Amino acid sequence: MTAPPRPAITLLLADDHAILRETLRESLEAEPDLSVVAEAGDGATALAEAARLAPDLVLLDLEMPGPPASVTVRRLLDLRPRPRIVILSMYDDPGYAQELLTLGVNGYLSKGVGRRRLVSVIREVVEDEARVLLSYAPAERAARPGRLSQRERELLSLVARAHSNRQIASGLGISEATVKRHLQNIYLKLDAASRMDAVNKAVAGSLIPSPLARPR
Repeated sequence: MTAPPRPAITLLLADDHAILRETLRESLEAEPDLSVVAEAGDGATALAEAARLAPDLVLLDLEMPGPPASVTVRRLLDLRPRPRIVILSMYDDPGYAQELLTLGVNGYLSKGVGRRRLVSVIREVVEDEARVLLSYAPAERAARPGRLSQRERELLSLVARAHSNRQIASGLGISEATVKRHLQNIYLKLDAASRMDAVNKAVAGSLIPSPLARPR
């Protein structure tokens, strides 16, 4: 007996450029598991539509008429059910990205991101809200591989062995919230798009041992 199909991921597109919204809608709705349920050209409309429709994820532009993006983010996160939020920005500002991540957004992407990467990010943050995804233009990256702390390397080694956040927290004697914060920092430092991407980059840079390596 085949399993029933999973419901489509519902999206709200919030950007004050109508042409960009139209392009995004066409691109995203080409995917069978994605559905754009509403659009907004300003922060107030985005909040109203999110409250009315409860989308799974809001793609939010930083530069829109209405309240500052940080205010809009806080109000979106107060909604129940709470939507996931991915920022789409023209500006690759690591400091501002980190501020928004601290508020609780799930990702911060440059508007130059490719369609395949964007679709991948949407699916990953909806399936695993703890996963924070970042993408900066190469010239604007704030950190380079090789700057992981000892604790970050230790934690990422456990990720490489397919440990969950709960297992990592228990093994290291820290909270799951602390695990998530460490992962956010790791993604930022490695410019990683997911747990596996971070592991692959860390292994390639000899920052952690390969999970396939046999212990001596």
